[in-house]
Amino acid sequence: MLTAIIPKLPMRDPAATRAYYVDQLGFTVEGKYENYLIVERDGVELHFFLFEDLDPKENYGQVYIRVNGIDALHDAWSAQGVRIHPNGALSDKPWGQREFALLDPDHNLLTFGEAL
Repeated sequence: MLTAIIPKLPMRDPAATRAYYVDQLGFTVEGKYENYLIVERDGVELHFFLFEDLDPKENYGQVYIRVNGIDALHDAWSAQGVRIHPNGALSDKPWGQREFALLDPDHNLLTFGEAL
């Protein structure tokens, strides 16, 4: 029986990744190893592996995170200065989701969505 899915995304600098997810997005560190980082927020866990030679402009890492209260989350992060993706403004989508998106320091795309 399947119980969860946990994305594994590349990172160039564990300290920068940790700072972004913890200090800006409110995740907590669940595990920190030499070349691996695990963060968690509200039961959502993300794993990061070290990829020092990653070219962020060629990174296609993406994760879709379903949320409750998307407007409040978007507004809180915007008020904190979290940069919303230029093409990922909060909007209603034809597939029945209200979404917005962020790019982390390594250009992993984080899309947050709530059912309309």
